[in-house]
Amino acid sequence: MTNPLSAASARVGSGLRIGVLALQGDFREHLRAVEAAGAAGVGIRRPSELDGLDGLIIPGGESTAIDKLARAFELAGPLKDRIRDGLPVYGSCAGMILLADGIADPATDLAGNPQQTFGGLDITVRRNAFGRQRESFETDLDFKGLDFSATEFGVAPVHAVFIRGPWVERVGAGVQILAQVEPADPEHASHAASLPGTARIVAVRSGHLLATSFHPEVTGEKRVHELFIRMIRGDA
Repeated sequence: MTNPLSAASARVGSGLRIGVLALQGDFREHLRAVEAAGAAGVGIRRPSELDGLDGLIIPGGESTAIDKLARAFELAGPLKDRIRDGLPVYGSCAGMILLADGIADPATDLAGNPQQTFGGLDITVRRNAFGRQRESFETDLDFKGLDFSATEFGVAPVHAVFIRGPWVERVGAGVQILAQVEPADPEHASHAASLPGTARIVAVRSGHLLATSFHPEVTGEKRVHELFIRMIRGDA
């Protein structure tokens, strides 16, 4: 299932320069998504490449690897500063973990030091919460904030792919919940037993920051990227 951009939406990013952290993970798919919306996509590997960005995407991948590489490339400090100063950032899957202020189950290195995050989102996440690779699943989500895509039939659900995805266990007062996975959905009953009567938060927004547990870039679902671009423009 895909939700291709309309002709108008394909121009919504015109004139914007959006970086995608390109240290590890599926950054190429995000670059294609922002370019499909008319923005200039830029792979980011060095601190100097953060200059002049209108927004940044932290892709899915291995959150521990991205953390270590960001510190090795001396990007972690500048990224934290840019997030604190108001740079719009969208984090997908591992990107959600890296934007979170807290991790319920952080990985540790050989010295026992917990993984670090860039922070900014007042949330606590749990890594690999839906299970490992073999528990990956797809489902349709009601997703708030996509009114710009409404038709006469309403707003279509977002088709979401969860691959070792995190979920959000705590949200701060300023965090808006955009989407949740319901526990009783028979379409993905394989993980329902681990959801004892509680919906799991899988998409959030707080001011200039957006995060999803899933990968819209792998399904052809363009509206999450369009929402992020509209956030950059101040239209959402």
